[in-house]
Amino acid sequence: MPDSSNISDHIGLTSTIPVEIIYAAGLKPVDLNNLFISEKNPEKLLRQAEAAGFAHNVCSWIKGIYSTVINYGISSVIAVTGGDCSNTIALGEVLSREGVSVIPFDYPLNKEGDILKDQMEKLMKTFSTTWENVYSAKKRLDRIRSKLKELDRLTFKENLVSGFENHLFLVTSSDFKSAPDLFEKDLDQFLAGARRREPRKEEVRLGYLGVPGIYSDFYEVIESLGARVVFNETQRQFSMPYEVDDLVEQYLKYTYPYRVEGRIEDINTAIKERRLDGLIHYTQTFCYRQIYDIILKQAINIPILTIEGDRPGPLDARTIVRIETFVEILKDRKYG
Repeated sequence: MPDSSNISDHIGLTSTIPVEIIYAAGLKPVDLNNLFISEKNPEKLLRQAEAAGFAHNVCSWIKGIYSTVINYGISSVIAVTGGDCSNTIALGEVLSREGVSVIPFDYPLNKEGDILKDQMEKLMKTFSTTWENVYSAKKRLDRIRSKLKELDRLTFKENLVSGFENHLFLVTSSDFKSAPDLFEKDLDQFLAGARRREPRKEEVRLGYLGVPGIYSDFYEVIESLGARVVFNETQRQFSMPYEVDDLVEQYLKYTYPYRVEGRIEDINTAIKERRLDGLIHYTQTFCYRQIYDIILKQAINIPILTIEGDRPGPLDARTIVRIETFVEILKDRKYG
């Protein structure tokens, strides 16, 4: 987490973008979603945004990002205005009126490589960097990404890593905690310790679909029921596990900003590779991505439980009961 007294070289991100460009410019990207949800009292940030005029039925992540930018005094934000939440467009305009420099970045819906490259080059021009520097940064970050891929393998193949641990490292690879060297050091220490563990022996293997959730105890509850998440869909995408040399191709393979067909292919591959018994699809209240639940349930042939979250905090009793029932059904299907 950046020190609020030394934030001038940090560039806020509303969603994952080619962070290689930010690092190539000698600056530090900071994922505003992670900064918001890791606060001691994220609910306070929501109330602050609502006091500033944000309606109750605006997504909590948007409100949290707004308050985070204001509280930390972040002066520059890259707003993903294409391929992410449409509310980001209006959020950017609000932040601009607060004196924040807002830089748009659009993922092309139909995955046109030339358009994506143009977006990258606009960003490079804004931050006065070159392709040479960008590829140097990519080489550095790819070394860390290969270790994240090993962490993921230890999760589903060797059964040495919990669902939450997997989530935590993969979700923070959107910005490498603004400090790749420290991130890699922590990752190395974690991997060394994980390899010395005894394998886990849960009864049910789950996949988690959708944006990283707003619940604070989701993975803890799952594991208390004799299950474990061995596939975190979007978090894994943040880690860019593709091992490609071309930067444009890398961000074309990133499934989150594009049409749902790419996600379905990725999920179906994971179902087979990771021997998943079922999927939990998290949807954020007031988010248009809830509609994708219809398509996912039509296209995927294993059981899916859909849960919904609104504000930060622990799982509510009703959702816990639904998850518990789902896990029991999967156990019955698996063991008869």
